[in-house]
Amino acid sequence: MIAFVRGLLAESFPHHAIVDVSGVGYHLCIPLSTYDRLPALGAQVQLLTHYHVTDHSHTLYGFLTTDERDLFRLLIDRVSGVGPKLGLAVLSGMPVDAFKDAVVRGDTAALGRISGVGKKTAERIVLELKDKVGVTQAWQAASAAAHSDPASAAQADAVLALIALGYKQSEAQKTIQSLVKSADPGRPVTVDFLVKEALRGLN
Repeated sequence: MIAFVRGLLAESFPHHAIVDVSGVGYHLCIPLSTYDRLPALGAQVQLLTHYHVTDHSHTLYGFLTTDERDLFRLLIDRVSGVGPKLGLAVLSGMPVDAFKDAVVRGDTAALGRISGVGKKTAERIVLELKDKVGVTQAWQAASAAAHSDPASAAQADAVLALIALGYKQSEAQKTIQSLVKSADPGRPVTVDFLVKEALRGLN
């Protein structure tokens, strides 16, 4: 089993990356959450991996953090009807902590706004993860942490607001992340501010 891949970033696209490991190029399917934080081409990178085998294909999935890979595996292993494609869509559409918080609170509306998920799948995700012993209990701390960090919560809510207005997930995430990075350190980063400035830039 391949646990991780470390090498030079040869190619980088929103849904896949190629890492050159001593002259061998490894093709990895990745979520937008990983793509947005990849280094420049030619730089050293390490991606944690999940090797998925079916009757028709062998696919390697890559993630920058353990939290991303763990959530991906939880979704495809424990939620009926959720495969790797939808697992990547979830990670691309919502930060890990925001997803955990939504499951803990049973917020199917937020989950349903993720592209490809929809209302029924969102309800199934919440129901089946809550049925798994220890899952939601283990996420209570993550939920509390998300609420204790107003900036992170505002960023997640702003992305969801843009998605609800019809903007693409990748576009919304990149716009909000750019605004957060360039924001005045002395100014509170609120949902209203982020959405307002994002709409101004996108329009």
